[in-house]
Amino acid sequence: MKREALVRDSAPAKDRIESFMNGNTAGPREMEMEELHRSEERFRLLVEGVQDYAIFMLDPEGRIISWNVGAERIKGYKTEEAIGRHFSIFYPPEDIAAGKPARELRIAIAQGRVEDEGWRLRRDGTRFWANVLITALFDGSGVLRGFAKVTRDMTERRRIEALQEADRQKNEFLAVLAHELRNPLAPIRNALYVIGRPDAGPGEIARAQAIAERQVRHMAKLLDDLLDVSRVSQGHIELRRERFDLSTAARQAVDAMRGIAQERGQEIRLELPEEPVPIDADPTRVDQVFINLLSNAVKYTGPGGHIGVSVACDGEGAVVRVRDDGSGIEAEMLPKIFDFFVQAERHRGSSGGGFGIGLTLVRKVLELHGGSISASSAGLGQGAEFAFRLPLAGPAAARGDSDSASLDAFGSGGPLRILVVDDNVDLAESLALMFRFMGHEVRTVFDGPEALRTAEDFHPELVLLDIGMPLMSGYEVARRLRGAPDGGDPFIVALTGWGEQSDRLQSKGAGINEHLVKPVEPQSLERVIEKSRRRAAERGSSRG
Repeated sequence: MKREALVRDSAPAKDRIESFMNGNTAGPREMEMEELHRSEERFRLLVEGVQDYAIFMLDPEGRIISWNVGAERIKGYKTEEAIGRHFSIFYPPEDIAAGKPARELRIAIAQGRVEDEGWRLRRDGTRFWANVLITALFDGSGVLRGFAKVTRDMTERRRIEALQEADRQKNEFLAVLAHELRNPLAPIRNALYVIGRPDAGPGEIARAQAIAERQVRHMAKLLDDLLDVSRVSQGHIELRRERFDLSTAARQAVDAMRGIAQERGQEIRLELPEEPVPIDADPTRVDQVFINLLSNAVKYTGPGGHIGVSVACDGEGAVVRVRDDGSGIEAEMLPKIFDFFVQAERHRGSSGGGFGIGLTLVRKVLELHGGSISASSAGLGQGAEFAFRLPLAGPAAARGDSDSASLDAFGSGGPLRILVVDDNVDLAESLALMFRFMGHEVRTVFDGPEALRTAEDFHPELVLLDIGMPLMSGYEVARRLRGAPDGGDPFIVALTGWGEQSDRLQSKGAGINEHLVKPVEPQSLERVIEKSRRRAAERGSSRG
């Protein structure tokens, strides 16, 4: 027994001797604690050294109690600036007003963790897009001890995704653009074939002409909508406000669309209040809103369908509703139906056509007027409703006559000398044919230098002038015509595909009287002819 006891007693002594010989004077328990401390220190150094993630701890009330290098880099706060502050300092004002920081802590407590992506604030007030994970920390007794918070800056990823989405939308738009421009070209080509047939009768020619005119107007509207969205977005639209009755505008728009609806077997119903609904707005732009919404309703409503238009006042302003019982709108499309280049497939497998910008234009035009628009639908096959609001006009003020005096009926007076300048030979020759049919004397040239030489002998009273020409721009031609000692001082009209506000200002600066964007309606040409005739009469100009 004594020998066994000695052996048992010598084992710990042996361990202590070996530990001493290895330079470690602590016992087994102390060694375990020391290893634990070393492990904790390694973990602390790891967390504090991470630079790509903001990793920090919160106490149970949400105050910051630890801060790593990544948090300093991403959020911009030094450790001493962050410790003790409430983590809500990283949220934008709208999130704080909505109670988002406290809500996220409650969810983390209830579910163990909460993950979110959204805007967060840096120390300097700038925003970054963040992925945030908050984990609730409980002890062995289930008591909340605080939260672990990990934040990653996702701004660059979001920017790349936005660029990719923009590129996708651009490609889709270009495909739609090609499709939409080809569509009207086909019937125009067919109409020209019919018109050119020697055996075509007057009725067939008239129908072919109507088809071609309708398709040209359609192409012009597509391009105008595209340009208008760009102009409105850049603030280049100047509203020409006047006081008028919104009910009258609604009636005129419905009358303009009723024929198209009847061709498709649809009925448009109009509900107007007994009293006028006065607004102070740009009548052309308001008509644009009506026509876009009605065209949209007609496009997505089948034969036998119904479209309703109502105008009312609700005490806060004028309210217009355009309803249809057509193909409806999917729920996921409603929040983004007014976005640029978004074209809702209101009927699966079928698109009504267009660039998907008409509703974007409508929203932007209404916002310029201080108005708004909303869309609603019960779903596919359940129809849709678009409701827009505009402020009512104040008390009526005395107004004079319209800024632009009414023009005399076209055709009064004698013929004019007209010079057409355009490097597009077909366009120049077709204009010349039109003017000759009207009884005018016309010459056509296809570049700037030739225009100046012709003007010296021809002394035109009206010049139709393209802007983007080789050798010499239309602006330079106009300036030289104005500076010529015997240029005759003609009425100069820019006839161009460039229609931005900056282009119009350049025309004005070059001495150009009118700026028309191709394609030009015959009525617009008639107006500039009449203006030219009046100007020639005022200046004592006569045909020599």
